[in-house]
Amino acid sequence: MRFACPLQLGTESMMADPSSSSSSSSSSPSPSATQNQSSPSPATTITDVNVDSLSQCASYLSLQDLSNMAMTCSYFKKVAYSDSVWLRWFREHWQREIPSTSSLISGVREAYLARRTAVQQFKFIDPIGFDFFTEAKPVDHILLDKDNIIFSQGPLVKMAEIDGFLHSKGSIVTLSGHNARITCMRLFSLNETSLLRRECQRNDNILVTSSCDHSIRLWWKGSCQKCFRGHNGPVSALSDKLLGDGVGKVLASGGEDGTVRLWSLSSSGKRGQHALKATLCGHEKSIKLMSVAGHKASLLATISKDSKVRIWDITASSAFRSSCCVGMTSTPGVPLSMKCHEALLYIAAGSSVVVIDLRTMQKVLTAAIHQSKLYSFEALSSKSLICTGSNGRAMLWDMRRNQETLKPEPIAELDGHTGPVTYLHMDPYKIVTAGPEDVHINIWEADTGTQTNSLICEFPEEPSTSPGCSALAVDGCRIVTASYGQERGLVRFRDFFHASCPVFQREGDHVSKFWDSLSYSDSDTEY
Repeated sequence: MRFACPLQLGTESMMADPSSSSSSSSSSPSPSATQNQSSPSPATTITDVNVDSLSQCASYLSLQDLSNMAMTCSYFKKVAYSDSVWLRWFREHWQREIPSTSSLISGVREAYLARRTAVQQFKFIDPIGFDFFTEAKPVDHILLDKDNIIFSQGPLVKMAEIDGFLHSKGSIVTLSGHNARITCMRLFSLNETSLLRRECQRNDNILVTSSCDHSIRLWWKGSCQKCFRGHNGPVSALSDKLLGDGVGKVLASGGEDGTVRLWSLSSSGKRGQHALKATLCGHEKSIKLMSVAGHKASLLATISKDSKVRIWDITASSAFRSSCCVGMTSTPGVPLSMKCHEALLYIAAGSSVVVIDLRTMQKVLTAAIHQSKLYSFEALSSKSLICTGSNGRAMLWDMRRNQETLKPEPIAELDGHTGPVTYLHMDPYKIVTAGPEDVHINIWEADTGTQTNSLICEFPEEPSTSPGCSALAVDGCRIVTASYGQERGLVRFRDFFHASCPVFQREGDHVSKFWDSLSYSDSDTEY
């Protein structure tokens, strides 16, 4: 963001009277006039305005703009950090909360950031929320999309409006179209498709689902907008992002037929007859995972069930071509998860996590090694942290500490689960862990692995409802979990944003094991 002074407060911009101008031209200028012309009065810049006045203006900026302002110069930093600016933000978000006296000593900004961190880490016992029952079937996939909970059971997509349930007027909408189990669900911006019609829709998302019925469907406003067919078998994977830049982005899908197919989301027609742009061949086994490179939006990484990795450049693709494969490698063990960050590819397979440089296709790091098989994996690449789930626990790893060793060591063990930890969420604030044999959902600080809370995914009045968690999704300070038993299933939603009663750690409560605390200072800072 650039800051510019919209006006100059000096006198040099004043317009002269035309008549006086003409008369002065016919006579010699006076000595005083000559002196004034040679030394004009200095202009007043924005830094000459007092802090209080600038703070009043800065209170209308967004948090991102405040961050940019604070990095401009020391004077603007003083303005951006002023109490009046952050008191407005505190009151706007938490009208019923008042910064404590002790927190005000270090400033309202610190109080705001502390409160924001606390709600993001679920450090309260009184979130708002609701529960609703479902069929006694596992929830295969679950997503949080603004005001909707979206989940799949078998071939059906179901949607629950959050605001409706919070006001006791909720209902579940069932979207039918697939006739076999849904294998993957993704959310993409409507702005990247041909469905965008009005500017007010620019922030909407579309839902994309793949299924064992060989099809891919695009959903928006409660109905199927497009259906893509082309795979000669179940569709097993969808890309985590759309490929390409600007207009004409494409979706990648992988199938049990071993092919990767590229689809245009801007094609006309509901049946999507002209949506298939390319079929990429090369894998001998079914596609298991897909991820789009961060440093180049045309690169797609895929891994098949035989742990063979291929990198594709879609700019070289045509109707049928394998020559756009620009890199190959393989990893030991059964592939579990795969994620790209910038030019690095993280692959969790078997009992380890390896990092591959997409520019050279060489392994640059073994980020984690378990004695037994991995059940889950998440990465927080901005902080060089990864988390892995195993039987009974999760482990937190710092990749910077393991760069020079052949046997990486975790920085924290997140103990306390029963059975395998198959579900993981990781963001700059927290780690969330869960498993199918444990009714507890545990929350930990992302930087240290200290436990902040433990939630229960079963219905308190019917503790036999579920043996454990079957799906979870986290979005900021919101979390939704799913479980099921012999008679019915349960979906639980909790929002900690307006929570006010903090969790107090009792003596003897579980705390993660540490080798030692993090000492790095390159964490994501929010202003």
